[in-house]
Amino acid sequence: MSKTFPLAVLALASILSAAPAMAADEHNTVAGLTAVGAPLGLHGVDPVAFLEIGNRIEGAAQYTATHDGVAYYFASAANMDAFKKNPAKYAPQNGGFCTFGVSVGKKFDGNPRYAAVEDGKLYVFLSEEIFQAFQKDRAGTIAKAEANWAKIQHTAATEL
Repeated sequence: MSKTFPLAVLALASILSAAPAMAADEHNTVAGLTAVGAPLGLHGVDPVAFLEIGNRIEGAAQYTATHDGVAYYFASAANMDAFKKNPAKYAPQNGGFCTFGVSVGKKFDGNPRYAAVEDGKLYVFLSEEIFQAFQKDRAGTIAKAEANWAKIQHTAATEL
């Protein structure tokens, strides 16, 4: 790998290459299932609040909507309803995986603590270090991630 990758990316790449194979991951979710029987996306953070008010607000299980087999929590019924009307507008890009990771052909956890909204789309990142690397070439990273996502979307993280 290139020396330009942050150390966290290099460390995770070696860990993932040694992990056992799993089913293809198309969405980044937490382990286990929610009450609606689907895994939780975006670590339980309300994606509508992120895009509409630019703030990371924890959602609540009482306001749950499912999209593409992933459950999302919302801070209010209004946010849940907005998501249900247009989930593609609010769901995180790249299946909720780290955008920088996807830009280099990997699927790393997308942590909503490190996120950006660009052109009305939500992008999440693995860590502060990775988020800072993204800041150096936002448009280029997003373009690379979009191109790679089409290639890796249906591939298990452990196979990348």
